[in-house]
Amino acid sequence: MERPDPVRWLWYAFGGGLPARCRTWVLHDLTCRTWPLRHTLRGLVQVAPVVAVLLLIVPGSLPIRAASVTAGLLLGLLYSAAYQDEITEHRVAKAGYPVGTARRVRDQAHAVEREAQAERYAQIWRQAPTAPTSPISERPE
Repeated sequence: MERPDPVRWLWYAFGGGLPARCRTWVLHDLTCRTWPLRHTLRGLVQVAPVVAVLLLIVPGSLPIRAASVTAGLLLGLLYSAAYQDEITEHRVAKAGYPVGTARRVRDQAHAVEREAQAERYAQIWRQAPTAPTSPISERPE
């Protein structure tokens, strides 16, 4: 697994494709345990130049510019998080894998953990119901 150099990583962060030799690294990047954090980091790298321009060039007081940039940044991160699955699948396809590969790899990696969670849930919440006791049926006649 060959990791891209910093310049190629920046290209990758902005949506560019990587050489075929980095193909397995791309799959790792999009399926490892920290993939949502990596996705967020790529999004922050993408907006960093815009943030710098807005903070340095747009006229107005610094607190207002900072608040505006922060609000825009949060909105951008919200959209990025909402579409992170689709974005990662697009990146996987750019690397030459079939669409759906990232989801399949992540699901296989966590299959045992999910099965254990489902079993715990079933033991706690799916127990056989006990016969209800009704205060009406306990009244003497």
